[in-house]
Amino acid sequence: MTDNTLYIVGKPDTLEYKVYAKKDDRPISFFHDIPLRPGQDDKVFNMVVEVPRWTNAKMEINKDLPMNPITQDTKKGKLRYVRNPFPHHGYIWNYGALPQTWEDPNHRDADTNCNGDNDPIDVCEIGEAIGYTGQVKQVKALGIMALIDEGETDWKVIAIDVNDPLAPKINDIEDVEKYMPGLLRATNEWFRIYKMPDGKPENQFAFGGEAKNSAYAHEIINQTHEAWKRLISGEAESKVATTNTAVEGSPNKVEDPNKLVFQDAGVEPTIQSPLEIDQSIHKWYFVSNTKI
Repeated sequence: MTDNTLYIVGKPDTLEYKVYAKKDDRPISFFHDIPLRPGQDDKVFNMVVEVPRWTNAKMEINKDLPMNPITQDTKKGKLRYVRNPFPHHGYIWNYGALPQTWEDPNHRDADTNCNGDNDPIDVCEIGEAIGYTGQVKQVKALGIMALIDEGETDWKVIAIDVNDPLAPKINDIEDVEKYMPGLLRATNEWFRIYKMPDGKPENQFAFGGEAKNSAYAHEIINQTHEAWKRLISGEAESKVATTNTAVEGSPNKVEDPNKLVFQDAGVEPTIQSPLEIDQSIHKWYFVSNTKI
């Protein structure tokens, strides 16, 4: 266990590894049961940390499994890791998602002219403290970038933990450059090139790669929250797992999620042996569009 708010199944770097949110001795959904906002302040959001800063494992809220644990993404049955395009190492922020948001794949955004990517909206939390997988942080949304990933809109909210020492001074996107010079440029670069070591082309951005301001970010967050409401109510057609314990009126609200997750309430989470990690994960990759 990382803390008393999580169920841990298996070990990191295994196919069995799952991190479930926990409440009242039962698993709950990171996606659906944790509210978007922790209180009445509409400027503060809950953020689920999927990937701690400086790490490489591509962890994400699993849309397919009941109660939506965080798992490591796979491709062809193998665990996925991001590479280290020089001078970066792993993810350069605490990376995660806003619960109760959904980028509707059937909705074409008027500004990006692309449909949503079927995920909760992504967050890059730029505070100084390194988080942990499954942590729920309270953050302020400072701005947003629009990555275009394989023809889909993939929003990236730039946020800061409200408890960070700089949080009182950083309230909008221009404040980020003032107090953290170079971070927005590095963020743009990271998203552009992080797939290139695997032989893929540069990613593209809407808005010329610039981050929109806090007001625009709040507008997009609210839109994706409304899309989530359609998802969880069953109004939107989707294969996303919507089992939950807390959303009144949801057709997939359940009373005993233990039976879904552990078969019965008496089964303890299991421990697995880690897999051997490909050491190329730790390598720096020097990427360029110039062919040598």
